[in-house]
Amino acid sequence: MADKPAVGLNDAAPAAKDAVPVSRSKPAGNPVFRMLGLPNIRLKLPSRNWLIFLSVTGSFTTAVLYDRYHKRKAQQRWCNLVSHIAQEPLPSTAMPRRVTIFLSAPPGDSLRAARDHFHEYVKPVLVAGAMDWDVIEGRREGDVRAGLAEKIRKRRRKSEKAPTKEVDDDAAEEDLVQELRDTAGVKEDEGVQGDLILGRNTWKEYVRGLHEGWLGPFKPPPQPSAESATSIDTSESVPEQSSFAGDAIPKSNPAADSSAAQSDPQTTEASDQQPQDKEDKAKEKEKPKQPSQTPPYISPSDYSSAPLPQSAPDVLPPSTVLRFPHLLGFFNTPIRIYRFLNRRHIADETGREVAALVLASHVRACTADREFASSTDPDASPSSTAPQAADVVPIQKRWEQEGMLEGEERDWHKSAWQAQSGDGERVWKDRMVIDARVGDRMRQFELGADDEERARRDEGIDPRAKGVWDSVKELMGWEEDTSVKGWEHGLVGDESG
Repeated sequence: MADKPAVGLNDAAPAAKDAVPVSRSKPAGNPVFRMLGLPNIRLKLPSRNWLIFLSVTGSFTTAVLYDRYHKRKAQQRWCNLVSHIAQEPLPSTAMPRRVTIFLSAPPGDSLRAARDHFHEYVKPVLVAGAMDWDVIEGRREGDVRAGLAEKIRKRRRKSEKAPTKEVDDDAAEEDLVQELRDTAGVKEDEGVQGDLILGRNTWKEYVRGLHEGWLGPFKPPPQPSAESATSIDTSESVPEQSSFAGDAIPKSNPAADSSAAQSDPQTTEASDQQPQDKEDKAKEKEKPKQPSQTPPYISPSDYSSAPLPQSAPDVLPPSTVLRFPHLLGFFNTPIRIYRFLNRRHIADETGREVAALVLASHVRACTADREFASSTDPDASPSSTAPQAADVVPIQKRWEQEGMLEGEERDWHKSAWQAQSGDGERVWKDRMVIDARVGDRMRQFELGADDEERARRDEGIDPRAKGVWDSVKELMGWEEDTSVKGWEHGLVGDESG
């Protein structure tokens, strides 16, 4: 028997080197996700920069959504308060109640800002109350004043049967529509009408237009004639020619003139064009300049001396003044962001005032307060001999209308306070002047306590609102159809026979 060779340590070493190590590490990730072919998702906290970004954007988005939700809720509250008016039947020969809306471009901005504010905050409540309205807009300072004054003058001409001025196309169209309505027997609403004014600048023009319409004359004040203007211009253009008595007029030589004309034809053409240019300029000066807008018929200083017409009503149509916050400027960005995130308060306040106008259940008169002054110095030491009574004298009378929305003037653009060149009026810059005869006739809409309590009690109750599950069923088509089919008409409830 042969002996087996002994295996030593040196012989086993090469086999260990040639062996491949077996990997026993566990597979990373969830095996279920790996079998489904999904990537390995490792949950970990984001970095510091991502945390800052997500917190800032998330906070701002949450604030915007919160404000938008409560804004819609506030608008819905006031829409529900006046929605019963839209359910009332209206005869076919009756017109719905109509109010007048006054909009004006804010200082330093266009009319679109006022229109957007009206469509966003005012129009939903008016539509919910089935209201009709006319709009008087002003793109520049003084347009609202001119429009309201002309509207009042037309009313005065009809009541006083005064001769009318030249009728324009718009007035002729309005008269034609009114004649057609009278022929068909359609009548205007006999209830309280009312005016809605947006912003402090529009309110100033509204008050000025009321005074001009009721206290001003029918005819505009005389304007400087074109002849006087042309005479002034011609007198200024005379020094261009020599007018001294000692100047001798040189005699012309035909031969020299012909040779000069042949030698220099450009100078002759220029000399021929100069008289034509002067004639064109003279014609332009002779043309009367068309006014950019209707000038005021009366100055505020003449209110006290102007007579009140007999056609003036004892009570003017009530009005509602709405706040219109409008701030411009790069450095006012923080204030603008704060207002953007708190629009729910504007929606609530505006909806309340518009609901008071739509309901028209409570109307109050405007008040006036007197400011007093004393002739004695309060810091002076009292006299030991004989006490003197303080002489208290009223210095001026401040109307309630003067203080309405007065805080908005701080947000106006600086262009509203700068002096303008030309004949433009400065209604926004001037102090509001109110005559007692007009101020006592002005009224303001007011929301009653019972109406406000009913609005707060029915807050958030919308009969047309649907739940989340109802909306999902309507979207997926799972909603039950409760309507009567065409072949079932006449069979419902007919079980006789």
